[in-house]
Amino acid sequence: KSHLPGAIFMSLDDNLAAAKTGANGRHPLPTPEAFAKTLGEKGIANTSKVVVYDQGTSMFVGRLWWMLKWLGHDNVYVLDGGFAQWEREARETQSAPQKRAATTFAISPSDIRDDARVLVDEVLASIGDPTRRIIDARAGERYRGETEPVDPVAGHIPGAMNRAFATNLRDGVFKSSDELRTEFETLLAGRNPEAIIHQCGSGVSAISNIIAMEHAGLRGSKLYAGSWSEWCADPARPVARG
Repeated sequence: KSHLPGAIFMSLDDNLAAAKTGANGRHPLPTPEAFAKTLGEKGIANTSKVVVYDQGTSMFVGRLWWMLKWLGHDNVYVLDGGFAQWEREARETQSAPQKRAATTFAISPSDIRDDARVLVDEVLASIGDPTRRIIDARAGERYRGETEPVDPVAGHIPGAMNRAFATNLRDGVFKSSDELRTEFETLLAGRNPEAIIHQCGSGVSAISNIIAMEHAGLRGSKLYAGSWSEWCADPARPVARG
């Protein structure tokens, strides 16, 4: 219906995910090269300052934010409160679709921060490791396995703790950095942020927890991008409920 003036659209399914195989989750990451090509086609260059927003739930906003950082592009920001907050403040909107002239987003192997994510085998090896902690960002009823409206198996990765991504917000915006730090330090229980693995259903809403940790000054936690949808695709992987 409308958007911020000058904003362009990025589709989670079409622009920020690769093809599904049935084993790689619902929103598999594209290759860095494919994503860099998409950025250039959308008019985003290495010199661009990027501000990302969603409707205001923080469910989707982190995907592009995280992927840009994954390619070494730090000049990216989240609009706190998203479009809903923008409208609450009665700011100007626009309805006509916007496009930017195509450009080039160049990457080299040294730009890519693969240490920002973990793959399924590392998650499996982390189960039972007291130095690591897996945090599941889905709603509590999905985490507990009481219901599963999207994926074929209900439950969670054994040992994972639950922090629903919506917990990070109050009145539509992120809580203060001090409050978030207190809440996440309880979950860390003395661990370094680098020991934390974030996951959700398909690796998208989990990034709200990463944003919240960074906002709180707790930097370096990891994303399991395949998340529950990849995990439960293999019946050999363990499942916990409750």
